Amino acid sequence: MNTFTIIMLILIGLASGTLAGLVGVGGGIIIIPALVYILGFTQKEAQGTSLGILLLPVGILAVINYYKQGYIDIKAVIIISLAFVIGGFFGSKLALSISQDTLRKVFGTLLLVLAIKMLFIDK
Repeated sequence: MNTFTIIMLILIGLASGTLAGLVGVGGGIIIIPALVYILGFTQKEAQGTSLGILLLPVGILAVINYYKQGYIDIKAVIIISLAFVIGGFFGSKLALSISQDTLRKVFGTLLLVLAIKMLFIDK
């Protein structure tokens, strides 16, 4: 791994961590596109790497801050986490069975639809 790659990975981590702490997202919005377009990862490599990050307690300090302020519903965290494990298994099976191009288009469409909804559609 060269110096440029290491510096870019650090910057991607800082940007996504800052965004995660600020608005609760980071992996899909920062990490995956940055890995694909800056470092040349395939869509599947980027998604796998992003998922690998979830295995570590990378957000623990942000979680502590939100917990101290009373903004974490532990029961919801547990339920969603358990369901995430099951959904992650089936989602990864599906993602690995389709082409890189199709997967990138699905990912981009999802981001676009969510952005439009958040910008123009009231709750």
